Amino acid sequence: MTGDWSARAVIERYWSAAQARDWDAFGALLAPGVVYELPQTRERVRGREACVRFNAEYPGAWRVTVERVVAEERQAVSWTGFTVDGDTVPGLCFFTLDGDGLIDTVTDFWPEPYEPPAGRGHLVERY
Repeated sequence: MTGDWSARAVIERYWSAAQARDWDAFGALLAPGVVYELPQTRERVRGREACVRFNAEYPGAWRVTVERVVAEERQAVSWTGFTVDGDTVPGLCFFTLDGDGLIDTVTDFWPEPYEPPAGRGHLVERY
């Protein structure tokens, strides 16, 4: 990859390409042997072409909003809001980049919101 391939810049371009449905730009950020994992569903996608198709074929009229990217050298994590059918869920995505600045691993967590246990109201502020 040429140009700025700091981990932060690569991840920001990854999400921008996903939001724009620019699958050529999205794929250009991925290493040929990228491994994409989703622990909640125990799915693993191997390879650039399969990873692009997996994302491009995700059902619904979704959109993604990047809340934060934290990065250093060849690692980054993003916090996103993924909205589909009017519901927004938070996502945490961990990335590693290879020596050429391409994404070679993605681990994507989509936690489900839930109500907290009773008896903690005096300690917290709900938002």
